Amino acid sequence: MSIEVMLNAAGLAFIVAGARWGQADGQVMFFFILAVAASEVAVGLALVLRMHRQYETLDADALSEMKG
Repeated sequence: MSIEVMLNAAGLAFIVAGARWGQADGQVMFFFILAVAASEVAVGLALVLRMHRQYETLDADALSEMKG
């Protein structure tokens, strides 16, 4: 969650800087940031689905056997 907040803050900074200097570079970088955030969410969802299929639960205490 904190990575999402940092990515949004960086995206906002790029947008503001691009608007201040009248350049479209900030918007282009924001699209790259959105792509990174979307891929991060996809990887997280894949991990959750994999855990659910393998252990048939999402309980963190039940998943303690995943250690080393």
